[in-house]
Amino acid sequence: MDNVQRPSLKIDLSSDVPVVQQIVGGLRQALLAGALQPGDGLPSSRSLARDLGVHFNTVAQAYRVLESEGWLSLKRRSGTVVRERKAPELETLEREHLAERFAGELRDLCARYVALGLPTRSLGEVLSHLANSEGTSS
Repeated sequence: MDNVQRPSLKIDLSSDVPVVQQIVGGLRQALLAGALQPGDGLPSSRSLARDLGVHFNTVAQAYRVLESEGWLSLKRRSGTVVRERKAPELETLEREHLAERFAGELRDLCARYVALGLPTRSLGEVLSHLANSEGTSS
């Protein structure tokens, strides 16, 4: 595979967020931002694991999660390749349910960080920045 892309991922081994979730999140952000394009190859799980300083099964698990979401194609011998993936078209009720689920998860996340000492004002600033960043779409 000639077009192997080495994604820029930052893993915090001291974080309470599991490493596999950090890898999935970092790759998903790269996919949504267009840093990884359909047809791009990704490093083998062993190679990326060496780069990140984690066990190869952790990277393999992250790749499987993204494959189940339709982002990646995992093939023995030919490697991991980014797939063409369109966002699912949701009915109004499905979209509303998803928005409610997101709001609940966001409330939980905000409460966690306020409990850690981050001022509510800072949360608002971060949310505002994210809402206006290039990676969002309606």
